[in-house]
Amino acid sequence: MEDGKIKGLLSMAQRAGQVASGDFAAQKALADGKVKLILLAADAAEDTKKMYTRLAARHEVKLCECLTKEELGRCLGKEYRAVAVLLDRGFSEALGKRIQSD
Repeated sequence: MEDGKIKGLLSMAQRAGQVASGDFAAQKALADGKVKLILLAADAAEDTKKMYTRLAARHEVKLCECLTKEELGRCLGKEYRAVAVLLDRGFSEALGKRIQSD
C-alpha cells in the first residue's frame, strides 16, 4: 500500500472539511446519509470492525481498512482515530482507488 499517497489524500480531504472522524461524528454522518466511504484503522478493535461492517452494509457504503489508529489520527490532525468517514464523492473515489490498487 502506498501509505504516503493515501495519507496525502486523506489530509487534503480533512483540510477541505470533507472528513468526519471518531465514533460519534462518523455515526452521525452515516445517519444523515452524508458518508461516501468509511475508513477503518487496521488495528481497530474487533467489535468496532464488526459494528462498522454492519453499518456499511446497512447504509450501502464502501468500507476500507487501512493505516493504523495513530496514522489515521495523524493525517487528520488528531491524536488517534479508529474510524473516519469521507463526505465527498471525489475524495472517496480517489482514496478508494489508491487503497484498492495496493
